[in-house]
Amino acid sequence: MNITVIGRGRVGGAGRGLAQMWTAAGHTVTTLDRDAAGADVIIVAVPASAIAEALGKVTGLAGQVTIDTCNVFYGRPEGFSSLARHIKAITGGPTAKAFSTNFAALYGCVRHQLARPSNLFAADPKARTVTEQLSRDAGNDPVYVGFLDLGARLLEDGFAFTRAIAGDQGPCFSRYTGPEGL
Repeated sequence: MNITVIGRGRVGGAGRGLAQMWTAAGHTVTTLDRDAAGADVIIVAVPASAIAEALGKVTGLAGQVTIDTCNVFYGRPEGFSSLARHIKAITGGPTAKAFSTNFAALYGCVRHQLARPSNLFAADPKARTVTEQLSRDAGNDPVYVGFLDLGARLLEDGFAFTRAIAGDQGPCFSRYTGPEGL
C-alpha cells in the first residue's frame, strides 16, 4: 500500500512512529510529500492547529482516503464537530479517526506485548477496511467504535481520559476485547 504521511513528529515521522512500523510491514511510506495523488491513503499527523495549513500545502488530496491521528489540545476549528470532520471538509474523501488514543512513545514496544494493544477508531464505511489493515500492520487490534460523525468526537473527547491515566502511571497500552479474548 502507498501511504503518504503529513507530519514529522513522533506519530508519523520518517524513521520512527507509524511510518517505521508500516515500512516494516511492507508498505511504501512517504512523509510530507507535496503531491499525494499516488497514495492509497493519507495520514494526517500534525498539531490540530496546523491541519488547514499543512493540508493546504499538499496537492492531490481530493477524494483520497484519509486517516486523522490528531488530538485536541486547545479546541476544534469553529463549525466542526471533530478534527476528522475538519480534515474531511478539506479532502472530500472517506475519512477515519485512528491512532489518537495510542501513545507514540510506546510504538517501539508494541511488538513485544503478550497481547496486541487495541487501536480504537471511527470511520466512514469506505475508510474502514484500510484503517483496520493499517492498525493490524502497526501491531494493534482494530476496535471499531462507530461511524465518523459520532465516533471521532467520542475519541477526541476520550483523549483527556487517556492522558489522565498516563499522568498517574505513565504511557500505557489499552486492550479492549470480548470474553473470548480473556
